[in-house]
Formats: sequence, C-alpha cells, structure tokens
Amino acid sequence: MRAEPPFMNHQIHSQDGRTLLPAHRYLVAVFAICLFQFHGALAHGNAVNPSPTNVLLIMADDLGWKDLNCQNNPKLKTPNLDRLAMQGVRFTDAYAAAPVCSPTRAALMTGQAPARLKITQHGPDIKAFWPDDRIIQPPPSSNELLHHHQTLAETLKSRGYATAFFGKWHLGNAQEYWPTHHGFDVNLGGCGFGGPPTYFDPYRIPTLPPRQKGEYLTDRLADETIDYMRSNHDKPMFVCLWTYNPHYPFEAPEELIDAYHGKEGRGLKNPIYAAQLEATDRAIGRVLDELDHLHLRQNTLVIFTSDNGGWSGATDNHPLKKGKGYLYEGGIRVPLIIRWPGRTSPNTIDSTPVISMDLSASILEATGEKADSASPITKNPTTLDGISLLPLLRGASLDREEIFFHYPHFAFHRENRPGSAIRRGRYKLIFNYDDSSTELYDLEQDLSEKTDLSESMPELRDSLLESLTVWLDSVDADRPTRIK
Repeated sequence: MRAEPPFMNHQIHSQDGRTLLPAHRYLVAVFAICLFQFHGALAHGNAVNPSPTNVLLIMADDLGWKDLNCQNNPKLKTPNLDRLAMQGVRFTDAYAAAPVCSPTRAALMTGQAPARLKITQHGPDIKAFWPDDRIIQPPPSSNELLHHHQTLAETLKSRGYATAFFGKWHLGNAQEYWPTHHGFDVNLGGCGFGGPPTYFDPYRIPTLPPRQKGEYLTDRLADETIDYMRSNHDKPMFVCLWTYNPHYPFEAPEELIDAYHGKEGRGLKNPIYAAQLEATDRAIGRVLDELDHLHLRQNTLVIFTSDNGGWSGATDNHPLKKGKGYLYEGGIRVPLIIRWPGRTSPNTIDSTPVISMDLSASILEATGEKADSASPITKNPTTLDGISLLPLLRGASLDREEIFFHYPHFAFHRENRPGSAIRRGRYKLIFNYDDSSTELYDLEQDLSEKTDLSESMPELRDSLLESLTVWLDSVDADRPTRIK
C-alpha cells in the first residue's frame, strides 16, 4: 500500500486543543466549500466570466407599449416575449429616443441623442408633412447615418466580435449608409426602406434575395438569424434582429388572423395587426430557443424593445395618450425587456425612466468597456447621451434625474405639434414650438396626460423648462423657425 504524505496523517486541532478532522478530510472539506462558493458566485454573476458576452439586440418597428400580453393586454398572444420578461427585467417606464423610427435607430446605434446627430425625422423633412396653415417651419433633417459616427457594430467588431444585422435599417437610402458600411459583417434586409413592399416572398427588398414564394418575412429573418448564430457561435457575437413588423403594410399569416376576428375593441383594433404581433413573437421565440440549443443563454445579453410608440391607426395605446409621431406617452413610451442570466433577477419589474441611448451604454459596458457619461463612442470625441443600466440590474439606482426628447417636426399625419420634452421623476413637461406654450403632467397620477399642471405648478414648470433649454443648447439642437 502506498504511504500517505506525512502531512496527510496530521490532525487539525481547535484553539482549545480538541481534535477536529484528519488533515486530508479537512482539505477535502475546504475544497468542497470553495467549489460551492465558486458555483454560487457564477450563479449570481459575481465571478469573472472568461468568455466575452454575446449581444442579441431585438427591436420591433412601431410596436406600442401595450402591444404585449405581459404589458397587461390580455387580447394579444405573445407567449415567448412574456416568458422572456419572466426570465429577466421588464421596464415599465422605458422610452424610445424619438416618436418616429430613424432617430431612435440612429440613437441606439451610436449612443447619441437624435438632436445631437441631426437625425430628428424619419427621412428628409418634406413639404408633404407640412400643414398648409403652419406658422413655424421645421428645421432640415436627414435620416442618413454619416460615417464620422462610430456605431456599436464598429466598436464591437474592432474587439473581435462577429457582427450581423437582420431586418429594418432605415438610416439612409444610398448603399454607402447601409449596415455593412457601418460595421456589420452581414446584412440581410437592411436598406433605406421604412417598411417592406410586402411581408410575403418575394419581398422586393434589395438586400434580401427571394427564397421561397409566399414565405413570411419575419420567419425568414428568424431563419437567417438562427443560421448565422449556428455558424458563428464559436466567437463573440453582436446580432441585431430589427423586425419590420408590425409596421405597415398590414399582412400576416392567414392561420393567425382568424383567432382575432370578433375581438376588436379595447386593446385590439386590427385583427391583422394582432396576428403580426403573434407572428413576430413566434419568430423571436425560435431565435431565443436557438440560444438554448447552442448553450449560449448564460453568456448572452438579450434586449427587446421598440423604435417608437404604436401608430394609433393600427393599435390601441390606451391608457397612453396619442401614439407614433407625438411626444405624449403613446408616441415615446415603449416595451423594454432585458435578460442576462446571472446579472438579471427573474421576473423583475423596474419603473426607472430609461431611454434608447442607455441601451447603447449598457451594451458597451456588458462587452467590456466602462460606459458612462464620459465614454466616447464616436470617431469625433464626444460623450454618450445615455448611461449604462447595469447598476439597475445589480439592484442599485441610476445617478440621473432627467431624460430629454426633441421632435421639432410635423409627423406624417400632420396633426402633432413640433416640440421638445423632459421627464424628471414623476413629472413630464412638453414645450410646443408653435406658440411657446408648455404642458406639464404628473405621470404617476395622470398616465393619460389629461390634466395640464403648467399654471398650478409654475415653479416646477419653469425649472423643467430651464433644464430642457440648457440640454437643447448643449446638444446644439436645431429648432423650428417662425414663418414671417
């Protein structure tokens, strides 16, 4: 029999001289405790993960705050996104950077506010949007994301990430502004289109070749995303799945539409639109399942959100006021779900006001760069206009009091008032450029923005207006001019 090393025959004694354990048993016990603590640290996200974090950034188009079952709309079927919310954090007070699509998309890609980017409209501001009786002229705007702005994709690609884009881009009509010219290795679907000519193959989207006649667009985008993850899962990935759905045109698989007929009313305006939401949820569910099949869930940050509020012509934003194109809550408040196993606690609801640029900062920090108000992302030195949400995921609070919005344009329906807005705590102020008036609302007591408090709370009104003005100046925001 092999002799044990001398130390293994020693006894471990307490301070009072009592024999506790033979040394070899003591070492085994210590090892077991350390192993248990190590696994516990992993479970709570306290250990350093040697593998870079993958990012799956999913953004729907025109999906309203109430367009999910987990957002208390029982008429809609979104089981996969509901499950994602149960697995992570659902933010109740999340905002798009703008009430229309391109500004939010640019803000998310760069971490900068639309006003700073000079992308404040969903395309060139053209006469077709202007009311004939207008007394102010909106400033010029473009939706082209210029190349001196560094994108998340460029930043992550420089750090060895595989980068891929699937879906709607809408940040420039010319090919030189499409995703592969902004840091993405792969682009399927991204171009200058604001909506697809059709949701059924052949789609007539220049960056998405036909594959199978009659195939549904959102299913195709999910297939392409899954194929990409299967081929690239051996390296860190930054994958954007930005669905065209549920943007116009209203088209959905026939097998999903019938279930919504006869249920129109509060929470459901259009059965086809509801079917589009279900089809989108179904496709996203397949992508999330693939993360599990590839054993990537634990090391993947998943973010789901929308580019602006729901268009009130297609969906019911109640109890929020108005919809897409307005600075009221219906136009800018959107769903936001974040899942990052080990960092997010399951089934958490957070009411902190957050905005699109915060997601950019969060992605940077999650992938290895400390992203705060002083962290540059652009090639021209500047600051991020968002802050990382990772402290919230750890149970801390954000060191910020205010978030801002700037939409100095008439929307496609020409019924809104060009304006800017600020939210501080429970209060929100809107400044209207046509007559320099303000609207002040207590969102905690008046989510539907029915009672204007501007006259009854003048000190708060003036304080918010001053902060808004300072911010507009700081980002060099272009304002409307008065027509003489």
